[in-house]
Amino acid sequence: MSGDVSHWLSKLPAVGDFMDTDVVCLAPDTDLVDAIGLLLDNSVTGAPVIDANGYMVGMLTEKDCLSLTTLGVDGDAAAGPVEKFMDREVLSVSSDTDIYYVAGVFMTNHFRRLPVVDDGKLVGAITRFDLLRVVYAYLRGAKRHAC
Repeated sequence: MSGDVSHWLSKLPAVGDFMDTDVVCLAPDTDLVDAIGLLLDNSVTGAPVIDANGYMVGMLTEKDCLSLTTLGVDGDAAAGPVEKFMDREVLSVSSDTDIYYVAGVFMTNHFRRLPVVDDGKLVGAITRFDLLRVVYAYLRGAKRHAC
């Protein structure tokens, strides 16, 4: 085997080949109650928060919403725009990140979805489910080609 692994590394499957490009997003000024409705209506566990220029500025998850809404007493739950409650420090990957790296991220973190960001702008999202589909397709192909 050659000492140069760059050719081998260039063949690793990239996130961009398997990510979802139709991603539910929120604006920073979206009302928290409306954001919760959007998550529920779309059956998603979180949504990137995108500014007017298309840059990702945060993330709001179902866990964030649940903790905020259960803090209130006598109906005095948290209220206001998403930017007041979103997580501003969000782990993301670029579209050229290999899926094996992303699988490792999922295995060592609690979240199920990662935003895919190129040059600061959201281009998609990759989920645990997406990776499972890739692994399944690989395993089915390997099974068919086994001797």
